[in-house]
Amino acid sequence: MIEDLANRVFFRLYQCANIMHKTGTRALEETGITTQQWAIIGALARGGYEQGIAVGDLTRYLLVTRQNLAGVLSRLESHDLIERVVSPSDSRSRLIRLTPKGRGLWRRDMSPRIGEFYAAALDGFSTTDKIHTIHYFDKLLNNMKRLDQAADER
Repeated sequence: MIEDLANRVFFRLYQCANIMHKTGTRALEETGITTQQWAIIGALARGGYEQGIAVGDLTRYLLVTRQNLAGVLSRLESHDLIERVVSPSDSRSRLIRLTPKGRGLWRRDMSPRIGEFYAAALDGFSTTDKIHTIHYFDKLLNNMKRLDQAADER
């Protein structure tokens, strides 16, 4: 019974991730942005990252590998949505940041559509429901990070 319940939790998480990619991409279809690109642009659009972020820091924030990030960054760069710039604190390092075109796309086109997508996806969720969901996802994420770290230490 316990294994069945755990399986259901993880299967629902898997299903939610898959349909989030499908419906999220559809929500941004007119912009030509995928959910993977959306995550990167959204991370770069956060306050305090106007000057950019190191690729390593971005991989840790998004919980992806450099290899997974490299292709998406290249595509965003080829569309002039991001740029690689010299770090002001270390001339040997490069930072990734949104271009003015990328920032405009985020503000003008993506944010309103994402807001509508979130509202529809969270329809029927109270503020308390949302807080509890974040709490439980944070617990799960922390446990899975510990599992990942333990595997890396072996």
